[in-house]
Order: sequence, then C-alpha cells, then structure tokens
Amino acid sequence: MLDDVLALFAFTWANAIAVVVSAVIIYVVFLIYVRLFGARVLAQISTFDGLIVIMLGAVAGRVILMDVPWLPAGVLGLGTLFVLEAMFGELRKRSLGNRILNQAPLAVMVDGEPQDAALAKAHLAHDELMSALRQAGVRRLAEVRLAVFEPHGRISVLHVGDDIDSELLRGVEGLPSS
Repeated sequence: MLDDVLALFAFTWANAIAVVVSAVIIYVVFLIYVRLFGARVLAQISTFDGLIVIMLGAVAGRVILMDVPWLPAGVLGLGTLFVLEAMFGELRKRSLGNRILNQAPLAVMVDGEPQDAALAKAHLAHDELMSALRQAGVRRLAEVRLAVFEPHGRISVLHVGDDIDSELLRGVEGLPSS
C-alpha cells in the first residue's frame, strides 16, 4: 500500500522534461491563438468569457501535466475553444445575439438611492455597490446620478451635475420613466 502511495509521487527526469516541453508548446500555441483571434479574448472579460478562460486553463493545465488529453488533443481543444470564442464574439455584434449572450446593463442606483430589486437581480450585495462607489471617488451617495451594473460585471458611476447623453443609456434596464 505504501509503495502505491509513493508511486503517485514518482517523477522521473523524462516526465519533468515532458512537462516543461508541453508547457512551452502550449504557451506558444496559446500566444499564436491570441494573435490570431485578437487580444479581445483576454481583455475585459464578461461572465461568458470568464467561462471560456476557465475552460482554456483546464485544458492547458491537463496537457502541461501530461494528463489526458495529450498534447495534440490539447492543442486541438484550445483551438476549438478559441474558434468558439470568435464565433460567439461575432454573434455578440448582432443585436439579438448580444441580448441572448449578455445580460442587459442594469441601473442599481438612481439619484443616490440604491435599487434593491436591481441589486437582487444582479446578485450584487449592497457592500459591493458601496465598494464600487468608493473606487469611483464618490464621497456622498447624493453625488451619484446613476450607477449601472454592466454586462462585464463592473459598475459604471455617473455623477450628479453631468449631462448624460441618451445614447449612453440605451438598453439600460431599471431607469426611471422621464
């Protein structure tokens, strides 16, 4: 039994070299795919994109550690995930595709008042909203004209006294009727 446990930790020089070579190859392949599909893949990440990044990491990690899938399958798997990301990126450019794949921006604070129903819909805690307001330099709640929970998961803060172009508010849910 002890021999079986110790065998789990056995690591030969050949295994070590294989892990290093696999890591280098996956790294280079990953860089090539990012070049081919654009840095947008790793830019501001939406929730959907976050899932893709987690899946990319899972595939790359298994390949590097010589777990199934082996290197060619891992390269193919990474390539497939990048192609899917590119396809969904194109779909997001269309209005219907964007509505299906991304949540609409949501007003979580209006005229200095947190919108409890919107916070609940966004699964956002009151403390998280307050943290975002502090990061935006807000010193008093009355300074906030509008706080919007964006599709990528960040909160945009628009201050009182600033005229807000109606184009910026197009599609934002939970705005008061004018």
